[in-house]
Formats: sequence, structure tokens, C-alpha cells
Amino acid sequence: MNSSKKITIIKPIKLNLKMLFVIIFSIFVSACSSTPSNEKSVSDPKDPLEAINRPFWTFTWDYADKYVFKPASEGYVEYVPTDLRAGVYNMALNLNEPSTIINHLLQAKFTEAAKSTGRFVLNSTIGLLGFFDPASDFGWNRKEEEFGEVLGSYGVGDGPFLMVPALGPSSVREEVGDFVDSYYWPLAIIDFWPNLVRAGIIGLETRASLADQESIIKDSIDPYEFVKNAYFQNMQFKVYDGNPPIEVDQAEEENIDAYLEELEGM
Repeated sequence: MNSSKKITIIKPIKLNLKMLFVIIFSIFVSACSSTPSNEKSVSDPKDPLEAINRPFWTFTWDYADKYVFKPASEGYVEYVPTDLRAGVYNMALNLNEPSTIINHLLQAKFTEAAKSTGRFVLNSTIGLLGFFDPASDFGWNRKEEEFGEVLGSYGVGDGPFLMVPALGPSSVREEVGDFVDSYYWPLAIIDFWPNLVRAGIIGLETRASLADQESIIKDSIDPYEFVKNAYFQNMQFKVYDGNPPIEVDQAEEENIDAYLEELEGM
């Protein structure tokens, strides 16, 4: 699901509930890994908690989204002027620039770090705290970088797939990354209510951007699997800055080679 970033939940909730989910899920993963070998193995190694994730997906998609998030985003898009929406959304995302700068530096992406620094300074001043985006006129386009991507660039795997109730797909690595990002300035000093407004704006715009993808999800054979696979593909795309390596299924390649050899021998 995309490119859009997952909603950054307000800190008091994020530090308690979301991290609690991660801890609980980790315990379950440990329990799964200690089960006897003669028991049925997990069908997807990336999703050892599928039995828990699927009900969470049903709640998120069939109830929370259908009755709360989708109607709210549609009303927001319909009644709020486009220019005002764009402005407040820019302001919300502008607060992520300092963490993006640090995460670029942690990966030795000095050019991108310089562009993000220029974006933050220019948009926060001339752009009126980010309401306007004059930095884009200089070619300094937004390229948000999360700490989870930093971990991925150093070889840290995604970890188990998590379907966070009401918030959607995630993973242990992304949750750890979001936890670290929440401690960067200025996010660490934003009070509860301003952060709630910020999270709400990002959430509404994120949901609105998914409107065109709804039919694809609904028409898929297994919406849960579709969303999970799309999530991991998107994470890999982000970690490799749009140029993920081509993964070769060795077993499949060997089967194809064997089949071609049989054809040649006929």
C-alpha cells in the first residue's frame, strides 16, 4: 500500500500501545521458534503471527477503515480547500525533515542530507513554517528517510510482519525505527494536542491517497496477502532508494534449467 507513510501515532500512545504490541509479538515469535519440529511449520517465514495478524486485518479494513477512516478522509477532501490541505500537510511533513537529515547522515548520504537541510531552513522561514514549499523550486524535493530504512541499509531484516490494529501493515524493524524517529527534534518536544493534529492530518491525507487502490485490494484473491506482499516490496524499494536488487529463486531456476535440458534431449 504505499508509498505513503504509515500514520505516526502520537507519542503517549505510540510509546505505550504500539511498543507493547511489538513486545507481545516478539514473545509470540520466540514461542513459535521453540515449538517441536514435528508440528506444522509456518507457511510464510516473514509472517509467523498470521493467526493473529489476519483478525487484526479484518478489524482494520472491514471496520475501522470502512466506518471511520474512509468517511473521515472523504469528508476532509470534499470540504477542505485544496490549497489549505496542501499547506497544512506540508507543515506536518516539514517536521520530519530534521530526522530525515540525521538518517541521511547515518548512511553517508551527504548530498541528500544537505538538500534536506536546505529544505527545512528555507521552508521553515520563507515558507512560513512549511506551509509553502519554495525549496522544491530549487530542485530540493522531499525525500523522507526513516531510521527503519537506516537499519535496513545496514543489513537488519524486516523482522516479523505486524498488522497493527487500525493503523495497518508494519514490521518489527519499522516499529523500532518509528520509535527512534520519535525522539528526534522537534518531534520529541511537540505536545500531545499539536502532535494529535499532526498525526490526524497525515492520516487523512494518507488514506485519501489510497482511494485509487481500493478496487485493487478488493479484487485481489486474498487482500491480506496482497497488502502484506505490497508492504514488503515497498519497504525494500525504500531501503534501496528505488533500485532494489533482483532476487533470484534458486530452486525455481534449477527447475527451469532441468526442464530445458529435458527438452534438448528430446
